[in-house]
Amino acid sequence: MIGYVTLGTNDRERGAKFYDAICGELGVGRMGENVTFISWGVPGGAAGIGLTTPFDGKQATVGNGVMVALEASDEAQVRRLHEIALANGGTCEGPPGERFEGFYAAYFRDPDGNKLNAFVMAAE
Repeated sequence: MIGYVTLGTNDRERGAKFYDAICGELGVGRMGENVTFISWGVPGGAAGIGLTTPFDGKQATVGNGVMVALEASDEAQVRRLHEIALANGGTCEGPPGERFEGFYAAYFRDPDGNKLNAFVMAAE
């Protein structure tokens, strides 16, 4: 149902470095870009992620309560994504760990303050 999610940035190149690293770990690269927008994903694949400077020319701001969840392949990848985020200018919003039975996640913010998580759910 969801095709892609777009997050705002005030520094396109700094944000691109962060998402190149995160998306690279998830096995996807850039699929499109112009002077204001970059998208990562696979055409026809799962939902992608976009990063853009706001169209209205105003500062990009963070939506309180808004978060993008990135599905990982296993707990080790959740930990790697958290480490990659912090190594590329992100900040910790909750270290990797089990949040409830069968749900393992780590939370972080990108360099612009957008909140993301990496998660894996146990098969039933």
